[in-house]
Amino acid sequence: MIVAGYFALSTGVGLYFTRRGGTSLNEYFLSGRDVPWWLAGASMVATTFAADTPLVVTGLVATKGVAGNWLWWNMVMSGMLTVFFFARLWRRANVMTDVEFAEVRYGGRRAAVLRGFRALYLAIPVNLIIMGWVTRAMIKILSISLGVTPWVAVGICFVVTMLYAVAAGLWAVLWTDLVQFVVKMSAVIVLAVYAVRAVGGMGALKAGLVRHFGSETAALSVLPVSFEGGTLHAYAWMPLLALGVFLSVQWWAAWYPGAEPGGGGYIAQRIFAARTERDGVLATLFFQIAHYALRPWPWIVTGLATVLLYPNLADRESGYVHAFVDLLPTPWRGFMLAGFAAAYMSTIGTQLNWGASYLVNDFYKRFLRPRETERHYVAVSRAATVALFLASIAVTSQLSSVEQAWKYLLALGAGTGLVLILRWYWWRINAWSELSAMIVSLVTSLIAYAEIPRHFPPGDPSADAWVMVVTVGVTTAVWLAVTFLTKPEPDAVLDAFYRRVRPGGPGWARVATRVAGGPEPLSGGRWAWINWIAGIVAAYATLFGIGKLIFGTLAQGLTLLAIAAVAFAWIARALRSSQEGRQ
Repeated sequence: MIVAGYFALSTGVGLYFTRRGGTSLNEYFLSGRDVPWWLAGASMVATTFAADTPLVVTGLVATKGVAGNWLWWNMVMSGMLTVFFFARLWRRANVMTDVEFAEVRYGGRRAAVLRGFRALYLAIPVNLIIMGWVTRAMIKILSISLGVTPWVAVGICFVVTMLYAVAAGLWAVLWTDLVQFVVKMSAVIVLAVYAVRAVGGMGALKAGLVRHFGSETAALSVLPVSFEGGTLHAYAWMPLLALGVFLSVQWWAAWYPGAEPGGGGYIAQRIFAARTERDGVLATLFFQIAHYALRPWPWIVTGLATVLLYPNLADRESGYVHAFVDLLPTPWRGFMLAGFAAAYMSTIGTQLNWGASYLVNDFYKRFLRPRETERHYVAVSRAATVALFLASIAVTSQLSSVEQAWKYLLALGAGTGLVLILRWYWWRINAWSELSAMIVSLVTSLIAYAEIPRHFPPGDPSADAWVMVVTVGVTTAVWLAVTFLTKPEPDAVLDAFYRRVRPGGPGWARVATRVAGGPEPLSGGRWAWINWIAGIVAAYATLFGIGKLIFGTLAQGLTLLAIAAVAFAWIARALRSSQEGRQ
């Protein structure tokens, strides 16, 4: 009854917004650019909380301890770049998709080629991989929890998701995301409480983890290193090379959904849909804090409990599903299943709407049928949404695990990050720079992923680190060479872009002198870099402080939260000053 009620609610929300979402592409994909920051931010968080996420985190902490989450925690730094450097610029660009940006930043046929290529690349292979791993996780969940044919259960989620994502577009996705986020966060918190009770309380959990991992530090430390005898030691599963690459290269060099260097993807879509620049900035800041600092701990606690509850489980990711099936009574079991359905549907709904926006706005409308009516484009968008989901089913069967898909996508986008950042802040970047980076990154990562891991033991993070380093190095060398061997964008194109976006900074001094009579400061003010550091401190201090409180280290936890409060106060003051300066 609970699951059926949830489906009815989601369907009702979708049908409510059907008429409004069907009036134009602007309404269907951007909600008329009238979304408040709290709704846009909640939708960002809900989208990145997919059915796969608790499973992957469970697998990481069950095999590597809490510090295993550095596979994705390192991306805080990229996310905070988006908050303080790119959110305002994206909003000023006034485009429907981040792919359309190519013909704002660049000019001529090469910009059109880049836009078309990027639209198909992101909408089909990249988008299908993301939907494939999310669907694979949902199949695992439903096959264990219900004992039914998994494709039948996923088919039910598909039908309901289609009803609201196809009919009403982004408005329905946003509001159902909000409902779904409340449902799934409530569910995972309840499961964490039951999991701790099942192992005998927090003290028993910590004692059991010490026996399993060898020490409390190895199990619960948020850092994958230890200091012994005044010397820094890396854990066996995280060589210093891999850790160094995560912290110094991956966050700015690799493209990953939700953490794109320079912003982009569905994060940019929510920024485009926001009412104002300020709403876009606040939405993105809320997302970074909720995504990295507030949301992970219920998953982590449950994942650690599965180490003691299921010590002989071969598939560690599935431990999370076994826990909710075995530990939760009625009605919480139904509520948890509804939460998983919500997690699945929020991500799939966004990916479908986001992918269809590329296919229709940036390929079909731009190159095939540019003079049709708005209602025609909405109808095509609905058909594209259905086609994308059906295609994702084929990809699902090719993925052996969710964590494998995460790592593969990180390698696939490695090397493109720097050019995606610099295109905002350096006039010399041209369309060939970006196009060459995408192609070389794709080819190099495929070769590196096939060859390099053969020289390392299975599962050794050093292999992934070397794939990243090689791909970034080759890609960066090629796109820099292409940049200087090809002509820059025409002055008229650069001037028009600068007037529209006003990025400022020394990289645009030459253009700013022509357009504005002299160099201008970076968008976001002279304190942008300090604000970025404050954002990183706020996110990590909140994350680590909450963890200390959960595991009983009260003094350290409160100290870290106090540091976070100071960082938040600085950010609030900086945002107010920036707003007053513009007025």
